[in-house]
Amino acid sequence: MAHAIRFETTGGPEVLQWQEVDPAQPGPGEVRVRHRAVGLNYIDTYHRSGLYPVPLPSGLGVEGAGEVEAVGEGVTEWAVGDRVAYAGGPIGAYSEVRCLPADRLLRLPDAISFEQGAAMMLQGLTAQYLLRRTYRVQPGDTILIHAAAGGVGLIVCQWAKALGATVIGTVGSEDKAALARAHGCDHTILYRSENFTERVKAITGGAGVAVVYDSIGKDTFLASLDCLRPLGMMVLFGAASGPVPPFDIQVLAQKGSLFLTRPTLFTYTAKRADLVVMAEDLFEAVGSGKVRIEVNQRYALRDAAQAHRDLEARRTTGSTVLMP
Repeated sequence: MAHAIRFETTGGPEVLQWQEVDPAQPGPGEVRVRHRAVGLNYIDTYHRSGLYPVPLPSGLGVEGAGEVEAVGEGVTEWAVGDRVAYAGGPIGAYSEVRCLPADRLLRLPDAISFEQGAAMMLQGLTAQYLLRRTYRVQPGDTILIHAAAGGVGLIVCQWAKALGATVIGTVGSEDKAALARAHGCDHTILYRSENFTERVKAITGGAGVAVVYDSIGKDTFLASLDCLRPLGMMVLFGAASGPVPPFDIQVLAQKGSLFLTRPTLFTYTAKRADLVVMAEDLFEAVGSGKVRIEVNQRYALRDAAQAHRDLEARRTTGSTVLMP
């Protein structure tokens, strides 16, 4: 028997249970993966709390890295022992062993560890589509990234800097400000004690930024619109402070004919061809040294509830992994 984290009702971290599970044989088009590391992401808390409803009872987690343990009928691309990583697809990564659709897996380069692979796929692929597809950052652009010391934030800071952008980031403490600056953030703003809209205007000489990448949601959304230049793009890709309430779309016109989008990784990676291209771009950025993937916290998989408490209390920085 193997073990997995599961939950039968939505709620706080206390609903997470460490249970014995029977690792199934892979069906047609599937492989069974033994996890060496599992990624922790904010979306996991949305599934657990019910903000993003899932059928119950349920597993949890959308990202992991490990080795192929068994191959189902019709699978020709993978063999037992292959190093793989994934992000997205059916939830259930908080497990020692699981079956997955073969077309959701990516070949993990030898130069990237299992911990890095588990830590980088969802956050790194998110950074890829934010910077290269949703708004394609160009040399000379000035951008604003909220939660700059978080997992996505640290990758965005490094990658955007390598693309020739000026990076402004909001953070919650001096320690997180120093961490963001060490990863390419040119200007850090302590959002608890500073008005980030006023600081952005001062930094840009009143011009505003080309794009705001906002994973915070309710607490930052409206003020973020005031950070944009005319024709700028507001990219809302998370809701750490809660969902954004309905608002009058005419506000976008009043504030400079702004663009607004609410993208998801799952849409951008729905086609395998797109997933592979995005992953190749990410692996190149990491392999070339443009982006460093640093695992700053590690928890035993069975201690996932504590990992969730720390994540929601904003006691973590950068990437976190759960170790089976």
